[in-house]
Amino acid sequence: MSTVPIDYEAEGDIFNIQRFSLNDGPGIRTIVFLKGCPLSCWWCSNPESQRRRPVVMYDASKCVQCRRCEAVCEQKAIRFLEDGTRTFSYHNCTGSGACVKVCEYSALEMKGERVTVKDLVEVLKKDRSTFRHSGGGVTLSGGDPFGQAEFACELFKACKAQGWNTAIETEGCAATERILPVLPYIDTILLDIKHMDPEKHRQYTGVSNELILQNARTIADTSNVIIRVPVIPKFNHSKEEIRDIARFASSLQHVQYVHLLPYHELGVNKYKMLGMEYKMQRLSTASLRNVDLEQYREVVEQEGVRCRIGDAS
Repeated sequence: MSTVPIDYEAEGDIFNIQRFSLNDGPGIRTIVFLKGCPLSCWWCSNPESQRRRPVVMYDASKCVQCRRCEAVCEQKAIRFLEDGTRTFSYHNCTGSGACVKVCEYSALEMKGERVTVKDLVEVLKKDRSTFRHSGGGVTLSGGDPFGQAEFACELFKACKAQGWNTAIETEGCAATERILPVLPYIDTILLDIKHMDPEKHRQYTGVSNELILQNARTIADTSNVIIRVPVIPKFNHSKEEIRDIARFASSLQHVQYVHLLPYHELGVNKYKMLGMEYKMQRLSTASLRNVDLEQYREVVEQEGVRCRIGDAS
């Protein structure tokens, strides 16, 4: 694949790079988080990823209320009230960054930047010896990387030209014709299947699962797939719902195993920093532990699929 033409000037929008990951593909990996997601899951731990454009996060603990940000915000997304509290409107914010530039106390942080494949590969090269010795590589996450399928394709081509292993974390909620050209350059696909009921899926994520399940069948016909299931209280936290997903997984080709991940609240503070509602609080739920999911291991394996729970191998 090293002879395949690569557009190193292709541009994409990212919001984070995480190094030395052990749970997002084989070996030690570097994860590149891409902006944009068609879903808005109630439990999303990366709400800053949902919009394609940059967003501003506000850390109230660092704010001295100088009000410079309010003065330069043309969209009036930032407001200081008479009682001294500050409000931030995620929906009004355009991500221009004017407020971040005038904040001298790092209370405001921009999440999102545009990069080229060329520049990103140079950053990733810092970890090439780690990839080589551990059998690791590069994983694209998000958001959903298939929302930037053309950029993802060129980046994966460049990774394969370097001899790196590639993986992607995705909901698979994109037009099939956009996904197909990327598949030859991906070694492992970590595919989220959250629920089998389309209406319940829509209620908690904002979209139906019909396209997701259709793409899962197409992807699994040719690619190595790990089915990931975030186990969420009052959404899919029952043997019947997990069994339905496992049964679907068993009907697919090239599925390595079903990976059950316990619900956690690690992203709650991000919602406050973005001025967004964390909808899971409506359900009065608490984080789950790996041991809470052990009851599902036999349920999954009864459908003829291997089961992994949590981050342990």
